[in-house]
Amino acid sequence: MSQSGVSTTGRSRVTANVIRGCLGNLIEWYDWFAYATFSIYFAAAFFPDGDATAQLLSTAVVFAVGFLMRPLGGWLLGAYADRYGRRRALTLSVTLMSAGSLTIALAPGHDVIGLWAPLLLVLARLVQGLSVGGEFGSSASYLAEVAPPGRRGFYSSFQYVSIVLGQLAALLVAIVLQNLLTDDEMQSWGWRVPFVIGAGTRRWPPSSRRRCSPPKSGPWALACRMHWSPPRSAD
Repeated sequence: MSQSGVSTTGRSRVTANVIRGCLGNLIEWYDWFAYATFSIYFAAAFFPDGDATAQLLSTAVVFAVGFLMRPLGGWLLGAYADRYGRRRALTLSVTLMSAGSLTIALAPGHDVIGLWAPLLLVLARLVQGLSVGGEFGSSASYLAEVAPPGRRGFYSSFQYVSIVLGQLAALLVAIVLQNLLTDDEMQSWGWRVPFVIGAGTRRWPPSSRRRCSPPKSGPWALACRMHWSPPRSAD
């Protein structure tokens, strides 16, 4: 095979791995921003009847709880990646985020289960905070590892691009639903749709990430293999 053919194959592999890595990050941040985007519709479902502003502020407080968990998520999933491999850590982070979204999508309202409704919402946000914290560090490291020398800054920048695309995806879903459903339908059940979408995409990024591979050669190859694959037990 010619040198140009090998170079083209190498670039294609790097591009495919970057796309797979960014897909999971995009969906993580879609789920994260979906909460903020649709909180105006589900605030009344999780908190007692009363002033609409107080209900919205309550959902904002729960949203902030997720930020408190992000450093812990980065530490826990970072340690998990070192022990079991980055591929498993990235797959776990998407699974946790999807579990949080599914919990929000299926959680009964305050009028059905009372105080358990906001408690379930808090639990879901705690899990999602752990997920985002773990995703950020692992995906940043992965994008830098798969990039060829001299291009690591360029390929690593796609992590931020995927964050913005996740936010835009949440806004796009909101625009579509607002044009298809009435305000009453949005407050009744429409706000659950974006969380169902987020939970339903769980199988997509993990399956693509199982096909991700570290670089086969180069100065970072050994470090990538050490962190990408789980350690082998001694015979």
